[in-house]
Amino acid sequence: MKAALYHEGVVNLKQIPVIEMKGINKRFPGVIANDNISFRVYPGEIHALLGENGAGKSTLMSILAGLYRPDSGTIKVQGKVVRFHSPRQALEEGIGMIYQHFRLVNNFTVAENVVLGSGNINWSINHELIEKETQRISQNYGLKINPAARVHQLSLGEQQRVEILKMLYRGCDILIMDEPTTVLTPGEVKELFQVLRMMSRQGKSVVLITHKLNEVMEIADYVTVLRRGRVVGDDRIENLDEGLLTRMMVAREVIHSQARRDKQDGSMILNINNLEVKGDRGNTAVNNVSFDLHQGEILAIAGVAGNGQKELVEALAGLRGVVSGSVKYEGEEIKNHNVKSRIASGINMVPEDRIGMGLVPNLSVIDNSILRSYYKEEFYSGWLLNYKRVRSYTDRIIKEYDVFISDSRHPINYLSGGNLQKLLLGREIDQGPRVLLAAYPVRGLDVAAAEGVYDLLLKERDKGTAILLVLEDLDDIFRIADRVAVMYQGCIRKILDVEKTSIDEIGSIMVGAELTGV
Repeated sequence: MKAALYHEGVVNLKQIPVIEMKGINKRFPGVIANDNISFRVYPGEIHALLGENGAGKSTLMSILAGLYRPDSGTIKVQGKVVRFHSPRQALEEGIGMIYQHFRLVNNFTVAENVVLGSGNINWSINHELIEKETQRISQNYGLKINPAARVHQLSLGEQQRVEILKMLYRGCDILIMDEPTTVLTPGEVKELFQVLRMMSRQGKSVVLITHKLNEVMEIADYVTVLRRGRVVGDDRIENLDEGLLTRMMVAREVIHSQARRDKQDGSMILNINNLEVKGDRGNTAVNNVSFDLHQGEILAIAGVAGNGQKELVEALAGLRGVVSGSVKYEGEEIKNHNVKSRIASGINMVPEDRIGMGLVPNLSVIDNSILRSYYKEEFYSGWLLNYKRVRSYTDRIIKEYDVFISDSRHPINYLSGGNLQKLLLGREIDQGPRVLLAAYPVRGLDVAAAEGVYDLLLKERDKGTAILLVLEDLDDIFRIADRVAVMYQGCIRKILDVEKTSIDEIGSIMVGAELTGV
């Protein structure tokens, strides 16, 4: 596809781009993140920056936001050449970036977070004034939020609104959003898109870093596709379709994983009965949940985020206490067993928060590969870790699970989301689990990386591993799961065979609708 020179039909051909990047190059140790990239955004445009994990999208936008400096190339804002040495300088030019992992102070109120670091406050804060200002901005853009609420009391969708308000309060006319829908419910995604369209109508420009093709087709005016650090094409959305964009992203056909349906049910390995678990705020997050998990099956947990899925998985992994009920593993009660004993018995977990709970950002790939098995004798010479053995083990994980990295001694900060997930999955699968608990394992991954993860899970299922899989995409549940348990308000409302149900039925149960026979 040839690069389009102008956004014809939307802007005046003589209009100056609000952002123009030319010849941007950026290298990290062993990696060319951006290779001679040119990129433009016009006023009032919603511009999708599309590409696989590791394609260079976040790096390019981090350069625009002042977090990184380019090795070469020029940046123009409103036709003026600029050089950013910090995010504050980018903010002063009206450019704000909202990252995947929100940068909020949990114990502060919404209004306090909005004004924090803006330079518009003195030693004493007039809370009434900043709450009124926050309320005014939120109403102007349809961002429903309580300015006096503390961040830890908010849902992830509400926290994202706070991040948007921060940028609007600072007068940003160019908003960069990194994978903004990753942690949102379908309803919150619709609300976000309404806000973005309103901002666009008021002349603000939005850049969406994403890999979700259906959302690109719905919200974007223009698309630029990156692959391996280079622009492979850009055009108006009406000239594109999902198939073309997929081929541009991955330069190959993506083969979708499919579960086998003709297998025999294995023996029961995990039995959960009347389980009750508390949430972080002392509320009942898991309420009277019962189900069985069998060898060689994938049982998917479906539900709108925040209905107890996270607490359920953490309780089964030993990370969260059980109030009442039983957790039996091969007939033995294990609800009081700690994490280490559960791992030793064959229960492994892939958490939804791969950075923080699953992996440690500042540690090397080598160190992260043995976080859950560092105590094993095979890694020691006497009392000391034998790093030659550890590195050999890490290199095998990297090779077997196709983790792309230039040097295993580098911090995992250098890895893309897909490679982080493959490292995390590889580390857990390599321990030979009998039960694998995986929460949102493809969240934030592009189509090719997600298929790679599903392929690993299906192969593990075929070995006889029992897999409990928390997913948000119903289409994926129907492709790879054997059964689906639907959670709503902490309860499992129904467990269904995927061949005997429909997306409409599951979707209705997810939102609490009463169906005939439910």
